[in-house]
Amino acid sequence: MSGQPIPVVDLFAGPGGLGEGFASCLTDAQQPAFQVRLSIEMDPDAHTTLELRSFFRQFPPGTAPKDYYERLRGNIKTEKLFALHPVQAKRASAEAWLAELGKVPANELHERIAQAVGCIPQWVLCGGPPCQAYSTVGRSRRGGIDHNDNRVYLYREYLRILAEHEPSVFIMENVKGLLSSRIAGSGLFAQILADLHIPGASVGNKRSAAQYRVLSLVHAPRRFDAEGNPQFDPQEFVIRSERFGVPQSRHRVILLGVREDLWTASVPILNPAPRQVPVSQVLQGLPKLRSGLSRTTDGPEEWRAALQDLANSDLLKTLPNGHYPEVRRAVIDGLAAIRNYRADRGGEFVPCEASIGYRPDWFLDSRIGGVVNHASRPHMASDLHRYLFATAYAKVVGRSPELRDFPVTLLPRHRNVSEVGKELYFDDRFRVQVPDRPSTTITCHMSKDGHYYIHYDPAQCRSLTVREAARVQTFPDNYLFCGTRTAQYRQVGNAVPPLLAQQIAHLVLGILTPANATTPRLRDDPRYQ
Repeated sequence: MSGQPIPVVDLFAGPGGLGEGFASCLTDAQQPAFQVRLSIEMDPDAHTTLELRSFFRQFPPGTAPKDYYERLRGNIKTEKLFALHPVQAKRASAEAWLAELGKVPANELHERIAQAVGCIPQWVLCGGPPCQAYSTVGRSRRGGIDHNDNRVYLYREYLRILAEHEPSVFIMENVKGLLSSRIAGSGLFAQILADLHIPGASVGNKRSAAQYRVLSLVHAPRRFDAEGNPQFDPQEFVIRSERFGVPQSRHRVILLGVREDLWTASVPILNPAPRQVPVSQVLQGLPKLRSGLSRTTDGPEEWRAALQDLANSDLLKTLPNGHYPEVRRAVIDGLAAIRNYRADRGGEFVPCEASIGYRPDWFLDSRIGGVVNHASRPHMASDLHRYLFATAYAKVVGRSPELRDFPVTLLPRHRNVSEVGKELYFDDRFRVQVPDRPSTTITCHMSKDGHYYIHYDPAQCRSLTVREAARVQTFPDNYLFCGTRTAQYRQVGNAVPPLLAQQIAHLVLGILTPANATTPRLRDDPRYQ
């Protein structure tokens, strides 16, 4: 590989998890192996996050200006930061493009990509179309895939870019629901694999002759077909993040496409981590917080009083499943801790000396002087009662309670849980993140409520903050999420964990070393000069 970093173009970039992983990948000489040249995102808040992070990466590691940290602490606005460092700000603005694929003019899109790649022979295309249309839960709510949903066909924009620019390697990420999605009775995943194999043919681009071998990142091929294409069981494209050092049971389809002239049968796969990382290892070291009260006056005394109402009721006497004495004692202990609790609700910046029990070299940055995006959200008093019961139950039993484990008087009034004892659609609607195992999947649903992401500490009695969710997703502490808190949760939930993306980047680096010549059709294209 030459001394120049390999360009990366990130489509449907979200807040930049894939790009962050590639940008943090180093060569054996400890030099950046990749450079994100273009990130395309349609959401204004995610784009603001991308642009600020791009600014941070314009400086060599460890040399970001003090003004960046003033921005993290909320002492200056982004506009002021960019005005103080106009050269780096201009580069960041050129890299992070606010645009919606499928609506931006095609010639402008292709020109921007060509300028980003330049004349460097090898480059990487990564990203994945919005996944909500493929989500298994989303499909069941809507009664199936809507073939008129534009998101279902956004992957064709990906195909057009593959056909037009023929990158050396592509990474395409999506949810597991993609494997079982059907449109008009036909399986969608098999069609996507066929399209990715010869993208030019699938979108009618007769100039493009590039073909790709579509590979799993975690399984070697089962066999090869008559044309030498590797064959996999669809489930073998699923990456279980908890097996690769991510403190989260996040299962996603991630496809690795290698252009045929670069492919060899010896393409490596990811190496599993020696152990799983429990969620407590990344949540420890953050300031303890109390939750807030919604729909009423909120304050420390009101919060404690609302929780003490649980002790004054008889509902704990109705506990099912034989765990009553132990769970009751755990609830009482939690209430005792709450009576003496003096934590506040945090904020967008909380001064402290943060620590962590896992990969401090990756997560921590002492120059921050605290943590960002660490504010608790408010909850109704009735939900706080459920949170306290759920955390006490998990502490005693070692798992989060299902709704059938709740006292009847604590059951929510919800159409999916109205009949206890029958099959429940969301049987684990209130989910405690048990401290000694990886968390459940962080999703964009966090932006709506925190019931599925309850902190394991009974005394805090709350759902996870944006920063806690970001740590579970393996974003460094100096990665600021912009926009409203709802927008921040949505960004974190939609992202690819950067630590997983970094491992993928190392694998891709091995494929592209030593560098090979670019596709002949593109050598003389003036857009790349």
